[in-house]
Amino acid sequence: MIKVIGAGLAGSEAAWYLANRGIAVELCDIKPARRSPAHQSGDFCELVCSNSLKSDDAYSNACGLLKEELRRLGALTMEAAARTRVPAGGALAVDRERFAAYVTQKLTSHPKICVVCREETALPAAGIVATGPLTDGALYAAIGARFGDVLHFYDATAPVVTAESVDASATFSGDRYGKGTDDYINCPLDRAQYEAFVEALVSAERVVPKAFERREIFEGCMPVEVMAARGADTLRYGTFKPVGLSDGAGRRPYAVLQLRRENEEGTLLGLVGCQTNLKFGEQKRVFSMIPALKNAQFMRYGVMHRNTYLQSPRVLNADFSVKDAPELFFAGQITGVEGYVESAMSGLMAAMHLARRLEGKEPVVPEDTCVCGALSRYIAAPARHFQPMNANYGILRGLDERDKIQKKRRMAERALQEIERVRALVSEQ
Repeated sequence: MIKVIGAGLAGSEAAWYLANRGIAVELCDIKPARRSPAHQSGDFCELVCSNSLKSDDAYSNACGLLKEELRRLGALTMEAAARTRVPAGGALAVDRERFAAYVTQKLTSHPKICVVCREETALPAAGIVATGPLTDGALYAAIGARFGDVLHFYDATAPVVTAESVDASATFSGDRYGKGTDDYINCPLDRAQYEAFVEALVSAERVVPKAFERREIFEGCMPVEVMAARGADTLRYGTFKPVGLSDGAGRRPYAVLQLRRENEEGTLLGLVGCQTNLKFGEQKRVFSMIPALKNAQFMRYGVMHRNTYLQSPRVLNADFSVKDAPELFFAGQITGVEGYVESAMSGLMAAMHLARRLEGKEPVVPEDTCVCGALSRYIAAPARHFQPMNANYGILRGLDERDKIQKKRRMAERALQEIERVRALVSEQ
């Protein structure tokens, strides 16, 4: 029986893949007996930050392409996302409670998966460690003792409000450039409102870090107040940009906060791009300055939490195995991939390679012509200053094409060809 430690996105994908290959799995997790500070549910595969898995366009976005690669490889998270999807324009967003419940039910009912609620305190000789970026306690100490450089960065989550408490008269529906099906609720601000909001945001009281905490904030999860402090117009060119949006009268606002569904019913709305480390009272005060949110009821406030990752180029191979212990694999954000879909990918890849080893075959690491392969190779490539990485075109092998639109389409076609090649190879018994 193969041990998989951790039932987040990476661990869930790993357990699912192995079980479907006929391999018995012991899936160990501290839930439901205990949860990390960032988790709220007892279910597996919980989405702790946004409920969005980002773009779903495989031909113009690298993360959208990664999703299509995973679908073709039979990823459980992509199946769950399809079943629990909520409207979000061109993005793939899910009802996070139903998403986690769907994955949990699939795992707990699989005849080849034995779920064990237990806190692991030591590294196994073989198996997959997918304990996530909040790994702590004895296992964290064991990883540090084994590999040395275990690094930290911090990311943040955004507030969630009730839909009924949003002033609909101060909003308009619509997706940027008319794409999608008007899934976003847009909260416009004029210049005076925006400037007052930014001034309040940057001067609001934040949670004070403890003396021992090292705060290295990952750029992709930058708190909105940190972004705003970079310049008065920073948010207008980022999270609050009005480009591609117009109200019912055809006017473009000075700035716009977008709200996105958090659940299928649409009763909860997340503040898009508003990850924050402000104190809870300050969050309510500052975000309520936005006209549409003047009476908003906050069901969840934003929080900031520590993420942990390995110096993977020194520790791991491109198949996610440990360099000096080829039957021990790591997966998830602890390897230095950053993002929900990227974490799921690493779990599936680690399981695919482990299954090959168990079958007496060499792992098949995809080429860097696809996102799965490019991310796999990124975490193992020598790097002086290793940093977590999202799916992006920059890590894919170059392509000689001047037209940007055609280039992305050709890269997608090339990537999916590589995935089909890998799928055919690993499907051989």
